[in-house]
Amino acid sequence: MAKTIHTMIRVLDEARSIDFYRKAFGLDVAERLDFETFTLVYLSNAEAGFEVELTVNKGRQEPYALGDGYGHLAVSVADLDSEHDRLGALGLSPKKIVLFNRDGALLARFFFIEDPDGYKIEVLQRQGRFK
Repeated sequence: MAKTIHTMIRVLDEARSIDFYRKAFGLDVAERLDFETFTLVYLSNAEAGFEVELTVNKGRQEPYALGDGYGHLAVSVADLDSEHDRLGALGLSPKKIVLFNRDGALLARFFFIEDPDGYKIEVLQRQGRFK
């Protein structure tokens, strides 16, 4: 059986991205691997074994085109309202909280936030299938 271990995104500014993911989601550098033309930075926290891998291509100056195929990364939190307030106080501009219903029942409460490179991250209230 396969186990999901990380997702990779390409970023322009290593320090700016690390700062964002630390402030927003409590992710810290688990490992940093420097190569001649690129650097890999693995971010994680004690909540889960899943990591975000930042790939920094050396010499890259222009922003990456995210295209129309990328969707989002999702994280769950115990208290959505508190996280929304905290991220807003940090100046990270979370979008509005959305209530997503199906067949008259609440399926999910969530909001989106974007990292410095424009990657969308969905922040969900822990409930139902979103543990």
